[in-house]
Formats: sequence, C-alpha cells, structure tokens
Amino acid sequence: MKIMLTGSNGLLGQKLIEKISNDDRFELIATSLGNCVVNSDYFKYFSLDVTNQEKINHFVSKHLPDAIINTAAVTNVDYCEQNKVHCDNVNVKAVEYLSEICSKKNIHLVHISSDFIFDGNKNDLYTENDSPNPLSYYGLSKLKSEKIFYDKKFNWTILRTSVVFGVAKNLQKTNIVLWAIDELRNEKKIKIIDDEFRAPTLAEDLSEACINVIIGKAYGIYHTSGPKVMSIYEIVVEIARHFNFPVQNIQRISSKILAQKAKRPKFTGLELTKAKKKFNYSPKTLKESLSIIENQIKINK
Repeated sequence: MKIMLTGSNGLLGQKLIEKISNDDRFELIATSLGNCVVNSDYFKYFSLDVTNQEKINHFVSKHLPDAIINTAAVTNVDYCEQNKVHCDNVNVKAVEYLSEICSKKNIHLVHISSDFIFDGNKNDLYTENDSPNPLSYYGLSKLKSEKIFYDKKFNWTILRTSVVFGVAKNLQKTNIVLWAIDELRNEKKIKIIDDEFRAPTLAEDLSEACINVIIGKAYGIYHTSGPKVMSIYEIVVEIARHFNFPVQNIQRISSKILAQKAKRPKFTGLELTKAKKKFNYSPKTLKESLSIIENQIKINK
C-alpha cells in the first residue's frame, strides 16, 4: 500500500515516517516544505507546497497513493487569530485541494482536526455528534476544513485530537512537554493556567491511529486524544514530578491574566469510545508517555 504524507517535517509527520517506513506493508512518500529533516533510505521525500493546487494535482496524479495523511497545518492559535489568510490557506484551502484530487482518484484521505472546534461549555466529554462552536479563528479554520468533507462521496477520515506532544528532530515549534521540561530544567519560575482542561496526546498514539484507520478502512469522524482530561497546571505538575523538578517553581494562574489574542475553550475532553471500538484506539496515560519521552531524550543526547 502506498501512503503519501503531508507536513512530514512536523512532530506527527516524523512519527508517521518512523512507523510507516519500518513497516513492510507500506511504501511511503513523504512531503513537506523545504529539505527533509529525517535521514532514511526507507522512504521517498519531496518538497511540496500544499497551498498550490496545481502542484498538488500534478504530484498526486503522478504518484497515485492509496491513502494520504494530511498533517500539514498552522496550529499556533494566537498566530491564526492575527494571520487569517495564511491560516485559511494552509488549514482550509489546502484541504479543499487534497479532497478534490482524492475524490477524483479514489484515494483515502486522513485529515487531522482539533478539539478547538468546540466552545468548551459542555459539562461532559464531547462526542463526534456534538455541535461545534469554535471560539478562535484557528478552531474555525479546522471546522471549515471538516465541512469540506461532509458532502464528498469518497473515502475520508477526520481525526480530532488535543495537545499533541512528543520528541522529534529540528521541530519548528515546541510542545507543552518539551517546553515545560526545558523551563523547569533551567530552574525558571513559570506561570501555568489552571482553568483550561485538555487531554494531552502522545504523538506516537495519534500516528498509530492514522495508520489503523487506513488499514481498517475506518471512515468518518473519530476522537483520538489522550485518555485523561487534566488542567494545563496539572499537566505541567505531573511533568515536573516525573523529571524530579521542583513543583514550587510552577505558579498556578487564571487564563484571564494572560490576555491571549485568541479565546480558548475551557474544557475539551473528547469521548474516545467510537475510536476504541472501531480500530482499537488505546492511548497511553501521561505517566506512561513521560517515561517514553524520557527515554527518547536520553537517546537523542
């Protein structure tokens, strides 16, 4: 089976390269902007701008993959609030281009969406059938990308996730775990909000979900986050304790103090039952994930 990957230089993209290129069942074509950051002879890499429809159509028509996993995205929530055109070009228009060519060529398209399509006002876990109501432009862009699929009659899968973290090479942006480790290791005092709740997701778990929906032909929308909803403060405290950093360097604050450019939902816990039943999604706890991260950091030193 031939799989094409967009955004392969990102965190999730690198984890997918690792999993797919080591599996004899697959042939991998990885794409991203610029040079490839992963050195390997087990896949083909091409620089590709997903916002260029002509190049997308030519590339996909030439290589004709069985499935495409779209991990290319602008995910900085505050950046999206102030750079709406760039946000839409990558998060919406590129998805339109991919969906159109996949529909024509009968290619399974797997697209990554976000818990930020919800407003966070529900007092329970969000299911796939709950009505979206994004508070930020980033969340709106992800909702617009989802709506592209609703009337398309080809094989597509949307995976909604939350706070993806992990270790990878030459990342353009950090993630909450790596950031917290770096700050606390340097004995910095950090202020962390305690009134927003997420389910942090290990990148390896999300990459496995991407592959399993292709193998299992799981079409439609699925929630694929970490297994436990925690406040951002609780997440950082658990990181500190795991790595034996002083918890007293973490100050809990309200999100109102930060005055961030984009609004965030308070609570975005995702109900995972559908994914667990359909393709045996079994995400690791934060504690288990931190042990994996610790080993990866040691290996990369």
